[in-house]
Amino acid sequence: MSAQSQIRRKTVTDIAKAKGGAPLVCLTAYDAQVAQLLDPYCDILLVGDSLGMVVHGLPSTVGVTMDMMILHGQAVMRGSSQAFVVVDMPFGSYETNSDQAFLNAARLMQETGCQAVKIESGTYAAKQIAHMVERGIPVMGHVGLRPQAINVDGGFRAKGRTESEWARAIAEAVAADQAGAFAIVVEGVAPDLADEITASVSCPTIGIGASAGCDGQILVTNDLLGMTDWVPKFVKKNADLKSVISTAAKTYSEEVKSRSFPGADQTYRLRKAAKS
Repeated sequence: MSAQSQIRRKTVTDIAKAKGGAPLVCLTAYDAQVAQLLDPYCDILLVGDSLGMVVHGLPSTVGVTMDMMILHGQAVMRGSSQAFVVVDMPFGSYETNSDQAFLNAARLMQETGCQAVKIESGTYAAKQIAHMVERGIPVMGHVGLRPQAINVDGGFRAKGRTESEWARAIAEAVAADQAGAFAIVVEGVAPDLADEITASVSCPTIGIGASAGCDGQILVTNDLLGMTDWVPKFVKKNADLKSVISTAAKTYSEEVKSRSFPGADQTYRLRKAAKS
């Protein structure tokens, strides 16, 4: 049996067991090549609707469609082999009622082969979560700063800075947990609120701009790699690929204009006929 055939993709049970244990390592992925590079180091790869902004140049995640999520989800599944893959449900695909949520989630799973979906889970969404879980769809919740609510909030704003926001974030997390979410992303809240949420739910929490005390951490990979001009306060850039790519493109441009590229090593030669 080859080493490749022995690789086992992580399951929802593996993720659930991480509660209180070694932190889960999570990153976003949008294409096969990057998914392949991240796969050995990540427990979870999230095909986030952030792809609308970092890949497609949209001003927010609101314009992302089901077809976009499916296309990128398929690519990430092809590029990964061991990470647990979750695909975001886009804005408008789950909020109306439980049947809408189930049918769209089922389509995402059937057409991508992913193992779970994620929704931004206000307290209203508990019914949708329970409905989907009961019918065989693992659901990851998302509380605190919810990017799909940008038009209600007036921008990307940290949550939990007032007593009402604090209570709401905890209520959202508890509702998602009790409805059967296998994990919950906690975004843009103070560390003590994130720690309280983590202690209040039975499933793992995955922090992004939250607390090192969460059961895991996630970042947008393009931010981590230094591909974007502006990043939230909570991002730690581990590379500067923007400069690397810009420098490579500049060098290529100069070589083309000077006719030094392509050179002898990049061109083909006529093969000489062999002597009889």
